[in-house]
Amino acid sequence: MIKGKKIVAMIPARLGSQRIPKKNLRLLGDKVLTQWVGTSCKEAGIFDEIYINSESDIFQKIASDIGISFYKRDEKLASNDATNDEFGLDFINNVECDILVQVNPTSPFTTVEDIKGVVEMFLEGDYKTVHTVKDEQIEGLYEGKALNFDPQKPMPPSQELTPIKIFTSSIMAWDTIKFRENMEKFNCAVYGGDGKIGYYTIKGAGMIDIDNEKDFYLAEAVLKMRENESVKSYYFEQQTLTADANVLNILKKDGVMNSIFDMANQGITHVPDLIKKYGKQNSWSHTLVDTESNSATLICQLPNEGNRRHFHPDWNEWWFIIDGTWQWNIEDEIKIIKKGDLVFMPKGVKHKITAIGDEAAIRIAVSRYDVAHVYEGEDY
Repeated sequence: MIKGKKIVAMIPARLGSQRIPKKNLRLLGDKVLTQWVGTSCKEAGIFDEIYINSESDIFQKIASDIGISFYKRDEKLASNDATNDEFGLDFINNVECDILVQVNPTSPFTTVEDIKGVVEMFLEGDYKTVHTVKDEQIEGLYEGKALNFDPQKPMPPSQELTPIKIFTSSIMAWDTIKFRENMEKFNCAVYGGDGKIGYYTIKGAGMIDIDNEKDFYLAEAVLKMRENESVKSYYFEQQTLTADANVLNILKKDGVMNSIFDMANQGITHVPDLIKKYGKQNSWSHTLVDTESNSATLICQLPNEGNRRHFHPDWNEWWFIIDGTWQWNIEDEIKIIKKGDLVFMPKGVKHKITAIGDEAAIRIAVSRYDVAHVYEGEDY
């Protein structure tokens, strides 16, 4: 308990959903939607108890996997007509708590910091209700009337506009005594009734609320970006950038005139036999794998041959060195790569490869055939 108050988190997760069937059971990344906020609530470490509140027993297994509790509500409180007021009152009438914090699973990127922040604001401000909001710093209207700008004055810089606060409903907190009082007086309590109400501002991905398929696509895109922290930004520079995704054309411009493309995906290929077949007197390439997911090409080049400086905007690639020695120019660094080395190149990183030494060098390049190679003007 904090300050003598029993604080309970409740995650509402009904099985039915009109816009996205079984939304709360849908996977986002490697977790069910409901697991995201369940895990965050647990990691916050501020709750005396945490419950998933649902009419369906399937969520009991999800709660158990997270290590939290399960509250089964009546079927009628999971219908499309049931209100947050109704299932909230049902919950506090059956689970003892002084403060109820509702964390909605449709905001999967709700952070531990924001959960703690809402509770801290609730306690320190002596609020009876706290809602999460987001700031929209742009001109707004309500029933055709300007909210935060004057139509008879010049347009100000957006940073000078007073933000409009919009509910995110990702986290809501109530004093349970006041909640019951509001229900008796107004037959509703979620917005706070006549109690002291606070508004906690959410920023970043925590503002995302999944209501439809497009919202899910956005959440999946955000998740991919969060998993790839090496994403780089590109800006216009006073130079020409040229993209090429034709591998045959790319290899020819890199000096590899003999390229075999029609013998890929053979199941088992003995690489030493191919090297013996083609020899080390000339440059050549042989595609070993060519599928919709990736490709692998065996490439032989003579000393001082290689590729031109380039980068891949949206693809990571790697190589395994079969023979010889290579000089790898990676951005502003020079690395000497030799037989047996595996080289990984993140997307967006400029690189140039040159065979060095007295004999041919051979590598297996693993990428995909439709990946764009972006060259600066003098290298194209």
